Amino acid sequence: MRIQELGILLTFAAAPALAHHSVVANFDAGTTVEAEGVISNIAWRNPHILFTLTTADGAELTLDTHSLSIMRRLGAAEPFIHVGDSVKVAGWPSRRGEGMFVNNMLLPSGEEFVFDFSAEPADLRWSDRMWGSNENWFAEGGDSSAEERGIFRVWSTTLAGGGAFFFQQRAYPLTEAAQAFNDAFDITTEDPLFNCAPKGVPAIMNAPYPFEFSDRGDIIELRIEEYDTLRTIYLNPETAAASSPSILGHSTGHWDGETLVVETTNVNWGHLNGRGVPMSEQAVIVERFTPTENGGRLEYELTVTDPRNFTEPVVMGKSWVWLPDVRVEPYECTLREELG
Repeated sequence: MRIQELGILLTFAAAPALAHHSVVANFDAGTTVEAEGVISNIAWRNPHILFTLTTADGAELTLDTHSLSIMRRLGAAEPFIHVGDSVKVAGWPSRRGEGMFVNNMLLPSGEEFVFDFSAEPADLRWSDRMWGSNENWFAEGGDSSAEERGIFRVWSTTLAGGGAFFFQQRAYPLTEAAQAFNDAFDITTEDPLFNCAPKGVPAIMNAPYPFEFSDRGDIIELRIEEYDTLRTIYLNPETAAASSPSILGHSTGHWDGETLVVETTNVNWGHLNGRGVPMSEQAVIVERFTPTENGGRLEYELTVTDPRNFTEPVVMGKSWVWLPDVRVEPYECTLREELG
């Protein structure tokens, strides 16, 4: 796997792939181990799909992987293996017990599934035949029909043309106090997403899951699949009285031509990205959502101003595409211990 692709994968996985704990916090991404055995259980559900592998000596390994939404876009809308199937797997070992985050699985058919958004033949470990497809992750412009909908449709993340996630490895303009917080942050013990704890703004906008804008008159609803999140954007100043601080804050919006401009304040989540960069309740977050002329792509710019933690505004961006067959599904985050 190429270094830049590993960076994208780690950024992607660390933020959303496992809802109640991050991949980086719980799996050693610098080590790859193999195992083989029989699939004895499948939990095909959010926040991430789990397989149980029973080895020849009777040991049971939990195989963690992606969410339903991510797997659908890799071509796996339903289980591609069944209880009783013999498989071989490779992945990153758990830091907390038996199991792994699985990256490769050799299927009974002799095909190999690669759990990677940018998988290519070189990533195959045992087979010369790949199962599934990742072409939807690299959609350039989406479907250009029904441009009259503007932003009011379901949008999907793309890794093509600069559309990837904005919380990639970068240097933030941190104040001295924020740098000290960042240096002391230990994701293995301070992960704010542990046990299905939801993300706040702006990190929730970095999720790979689909989201949908809905026009409700004086308000716009932004429904995000991850954590079944619902953001409310107030368009009428008379009905937009400030609310109490919350992880999603208080959002007001206005139109600048075809661009929806959203300003959010009163965010008390305490994090910019959930990975050691702090954000105070004094932060002002401005988002600009701009659909392309043909309606197939949505460009996004995010500016965070927080003098307590940043010496200058932080500006980031990404984009999404419209894929007509995608819809926002229930997330139903479930704690790991409940999955058995």
